[in-house]
This record gives sequence, structure tokens and C-alpha cells, in this order.
Amino acid sequence: MHKLIQKAVVEHNLSRAELTEILQDDSCKTELFAAADEVRRRYVGDEVHLRGLIEFSNICRNNCCYCGLRRDNRNIKRYRMDEETVCALAEHAVLKMGLKTIVLQSGEDLFYTPEVLCRILRRIKNLDVAVTLSIGEKSLQEYQAYKQAGADRFLLRIETTDKELYLRHDPGMSWEQRRHCLHDLKTAGFELGTGCLVGLPGQTTESYADDILFFKQIGADMIGIGPFIPHPDTPLKTAAGGTLDMALRVMALTRLLLPDINIPATTAMETLAKDGQRQALQSGANVIMPNVTQVDYRRYYDLYPGKSTVGGTPDKALEKVKNLISAIGRQVGTGYGASKHFQKK
Repeated sequence: MHKLIQKAVVEHNLSRAELTEILQDDSCKTELFAAADEVRRRYVGDEVHLRGLIEFSNICRNNCCYCGLRRDNRNIKRYRMDEETVCALAEHAVLKMGLKTIVLQSGEDLFYTPEVLCRILRRIKNLDVAVTLSIGEKSLQEYQAYKQAGADRFLLRIETTDKELYLRHDPGMSWEQRRHCLHDLKTAGFELGTGCLVGLPGQTTESYADDILFFKQIGADMIGIGPFIPHPDTPLKTAAGGTLDMALRVMALTRLLLPDINIPATTAMETLAKDGQRQALQSGANVIMPNVTQVDYRRYYDLYPGKSTVGGTPDKALEKVKNLISAIGRQVGTGYGASKHFQKK
């Protein structure tokens, strides 16, 4: 085995230069993926935890250059689900599909006040599930209110730790504010999820190394890594985009350095290759997020073109995921799939 991969397997620690060397070495990727798979098995087992994803609004106040939901995109049909629709989807996911975690995701839509979201959270928590929020930057007081209402986890991706690239691709936003929100989420007591894009214009292997070290530094509990897929209605429509290969490498190294966290096989990976999620599950991932949003809404949650979850009912999507898990000799998780750092759901 490559000496640096062996070091990561044993010590779960590498320097920026060492991470970069592995990312640049095409000859060692098979060893890297196998090592990440073994570390995953040793630390979090063979269960694949399923999270039911509800995309409840595609309205966003931000104007990120890589995102199809960006504020200035006039070619998208916008929607907001009402409280009853969100709760009905959650009930179906839990009572009919048997899922143990619900993920509520939206653009940064200020229509949903803390009062409204807390009411939704309390209703969903009555179903005896874990709840993840992915709704963007809020104040510490709002995060605390959501935690008190029953939210267990929060996903806020840093996207890139390169501050210059962040400012270029996220106009009007602040990298320091993003970092501050991640700190506030820890303070509020959430299981902390974050992550990055792979393939933004200007990113380098050094950028990805910095991202991985940042995840370790902040003690993240879940990391989502996805290849950047250019959207035709964004300023980056002509960009080359990311590759599945590099996204898998970044994900595998993240597993080696943070061995006991949760790592999803992301939808973007499946969009680039029909077996993208299979490859991810065999390279360190242990989570899949089946989309339980109704098709009539889901088609408009247009983060990037070709999104693999656009077609098919939620039940059919779940069946496909379960078949995949079985085919690679793994099992669907039966619990809430909490981070190893948390003793409760």
C-alpha cells in the first residue's frame, strides 16, 4: 500500500502536502478507495443509513454562481410547500417507507419564520424520527430555537475553504459568516454537517486538501462531497465542472481522516454516473438520502441539470436504493444513524 495511505489508515492524520500528493497520484486511487472502505467498515460498520429528503422550497435570497436556485435565475418555476404538505410527506416517509430520519432542505427562503419551522419540527418529531435541517445561515438564537423544537442535525456546506474562490462564486456572502454559523451550530448542540463542491473553477488539489483539514479541525459529524455540475442558467454554465473520480478521492480521504463520521453517497455522484452512488458506498460512504419530495415539486428543485432523483416516485426510489445496498452486501440501517459522537438520536 502507498505509504501515505497506510499512514492515514493508522493515524487518521495527514498534512496538506501529503493529502495533495495522494490527490495528484493517479496510480494509488484503487488502494485509496479500498482503504477508505475498510476504515468505514471498521468504524461505522456495514449499515447504510437512509435519510428521507424533503425539498420544501426552491426560493433563495442568495445568488451563488454555481447554483440553479440562485436568486437571479428567472427560468425556474418557484414554489413553497405549506406546512400540511411538508408534514404529509414526512408522515409518508416514516409510516409508509419506514425511514428513521427526515431532512428538511430549502433555499434560503425567509418566508419560513422560526415560528413556522418550529411548529413543523414539533409535528415531525412526534413521528419518532431524527430531523436534519438544511436551510442556510441563521442567527444563533434561531439555531437554538430549532434545536429546542426537535431538530437533531444541521447541514451547512462550506462549499470551499478557499476564501477568494468563495467570494468569487458566492457574491454578497461572507466566508467568515459561514464559518461563524458553523461555530454557532456547534454551540447550539447540533450534529454538524458540512461539505464541499469538487470542480469549481479555480479549485486545486491544494484547495481540496484544505477542505479536508477544515472538516477535521471543526469536528464535523457529517460531510457531503459532490462534484460541481454546471447549470445552464448560471454564470458558470460553460465551466468544465467536476469529475466523479476526484470527488471520490476527496471523499475517501475525508473518511480516512475522520473515520467515524457519516458520509453520504451524494445525488450528484449518481448524476454523473449511473453507478456513482455504488462507487461512493464502496469508497467510504455510509449514507444515502432518498428524495421523498413529490415529483411535481422535485423537478423544480433544479440545483444542477440531470439531477438523478427527478424521475420516479419516492417509493420506487427507495426500492432502488435498497436493492443497491443489498447488491453490495450491506444492510439498511435500522436505527436513527446518529453520529458516533452523539449518544442520542
